[in-house]
Amino acid sequence: MRLRCLAAAAGLLFALVTGAGAAEPAACKVVRMADIGWADVTATTALTGVLLKDLGYQPKLTVLSIAGTYQALHNKEIDAFLGNWMPAMEADRKPFIDDKSVEVLNANLEGAKYTLAVPQYLYDKGLHDFSDIQKFAKDLNFKIYGIEPGNDGNRHILDMIRANTFGLGKFQLVESGEQGMLAQVEKDYRAGRPIVFLGWQPHPMNKLFKMAYLTGGDDMFGPNYGAAAVYTNIRAGYADDCPNVVRLLNNESFSLSGEDEMMDLILNKKMDPTRAATVWLKAHKDVLTPWLAGVTTLDGKPALPAVQSRL
Repeated sequence: MRLRCLAAAAGLLFALVTGAGAAEPAACKVVRMADIGWADVTATTALTGVLLKDLGYQPKLTVLSIAGTYQALHNKEIDAFLGNWMPAMEADRKPFIDDKSVEVLNANLEGAKYTLAVPQYLYDKGLHDFSDIQKFAKDLNFKIYGIEPGNDGNRHILDMIRANTFGLGKFQLVESGEQGMLAQVEKDYRAGRPIVFLGWQPHPMNKLFKMAYLTGGDDMFGPNYGAAAVYTNIRAGYADDCPNVVRLLNNESFSLSGEDEMMDLILNKKMDPTRAATVWLKAHKDVLTPWLAGVTTLDGKPALPAVQSRL
C-alpha cells in the first residue's frame, strides 16, 4: 500500500515538473483563429499556429473583418482572436463583452500606438497636430489614407469628417487594405509629396519611412499617440472546453521588437507567415519556456521538448 502511494506521489510530482497531464478532448484538436489582415495580427497568429501544430493541434485561420471576427466569436464559429487593439476597438468588442459571448484574456502586447501619421518632411513643414491637417488641405488633395473599410481607425476618421472636427468636413477618407495604403504612402514618400495616413507600432513602416505621429487625436484614438495594448479574445466557454490551448494563449507575451522582426520577414522578405514564424522561433527559443509553462501536447505530454524537437 505504501509503495503504491509513493508511486502515485512520484507520478504526480513528475506531472507537475514536466507539464505532463491529461490529454485535451479530441474536439479541441482544430483551433479556429481569426486574422483581420493586419501584419502584426498575421504575425502573432502565425506564431501561435506553429506552436499549436507542434503540440499536435490543427490550427485553422480565417481572414475576417473586425466586425466579422466578433460576430464569429459570438456565433462560436471561431475560438480565438489575438488582435484586439484597445482602446481603439472598444466599440467593436463592447456589445459582445456585455452579452458575455466573448471573453478577454491577457494583454499579449503593451506599448503599441495607433493614430494618424505623416512623413517627417511634412512634419518639418508644420503639420504636427490634427488641427494642422486642414492648413495643408490643398496639398493633401483633401485626402486622408486609411486601411480596410469597417476598420476602427477608419471609423474615427469618418466621424471627424462628418462632424467637421478640426475643419476636416471637406476631406475624403481613402479606404483600402493595409498593403494598399502602404503602397500609396511609399509612392508619395519617394516623390516627397504630402500625405496623412493611419500609422501604428509595431510595424516595419516605422523603419521603412522617416515618419512622425500627430498630436491632438486623444479624443478619437486615445492619449499618448493612441497608446494601445493588444489583447487575446476567446469565445465564451472556450477556457472550459479546451483549457490547454487557452493556457498557451494566456502565456503568450509579444514585444514591439519581436513583432517588428516577424513583420519584416513577412512584408519585406516575402516569407509565408508560417515559414516566418518558424524562422523567428528558431532564432528566439528563449520565449518557449515562459510561453509553454504548464502547457502539454494535445495527448498530454510535456510541451517544451515536443516543440524543441520539431524546431
